Amino acid sequence: MHEMAIAEGILNIALDYAEKNRAKKIQEIGLLLGEMSGVETDALEFSFHMIAKGTMASEAELAIRKVPLQGKCNKCGKEFHIGHYDFRCPECKDGVLTLLSGREMQVEYLEVD
Repeated sequence: MHEMAIAEGILNIALDYAEKNRAKKIQEIGLLLGEMSGVETDALEFSFHMIAKGTMASEAELAIRKVPLQGKCNKCGKEFHIGHYDFRCPECKDGVLTLLSGREMQVEYLEVD
């Protein structure tokens, strides 16, 4: 379950930031998770709440914003959503593209007191 390791990373980032800014409590942690990140959000939330017990993030909410998997065809220039991992351009059917979004896995913001 790699969600536990991800949750630990998120908690460490949040606690480090909160301590450096003399916060007393972490209210919310905003996350960007790309469609292709492979993260199971339920498992991530469960893991986070388990390891955050007894810390200033024990009551923190995870605000998860999912980022769609988007690509741009290198042949015709069309931008499109990549569904079901079908990386072919729906316009010209070419398979060479540039990924624009969907692989994100980052802390976007923190709300602290």
